[in-house]
Amino acid sequence: MEQQPAQTQSQSQTQGPPPKRQPVFVTADQLLPSTHGHNLKLKVVSSNVVVEKTRTDGTKIRIAEAVVGDQTGVITLTARNKQIDVVQPGNSIIARNAKIDMYKGFMRLAVDKWGKLELASDTFD
Repeated sequence: MEQQPAQTQSQSQTQGPPPKRQPVFVTADQLLPSTHGHNLKLKVVSSNVVVEKTRTDGTKIRIAEAVVGDQTGVITLTARNKQIDVVQPGNSIIARNAKIDMYKGFMRLAVDKWGKLELASDTFD
């Protein structure tokens, strides 16, 4: 009987990382409480800075609440610091790896350090 050689660790490393998957975009009506990993294409309806203060170490904290939505519904987005510059009324944005937080019984969309909030190249209605 012939034995097949076992795959060595160096052979498996030469294949490289697996190919990245294409993002699966969901709509606002498909969001559920306390879930994460959502990719959405949204339009900013309104934006309002709710917190703007300086920490004791001198860094500034800015938090804004924006109403964003698509053709199926709207949700409140909590934007922090540099995200506020992206979330301006009339902008079309893409939220990647977003999560749903519950606040006073209502759902809020948030993009933390593991996600990305960016301007979209296309405009959405």
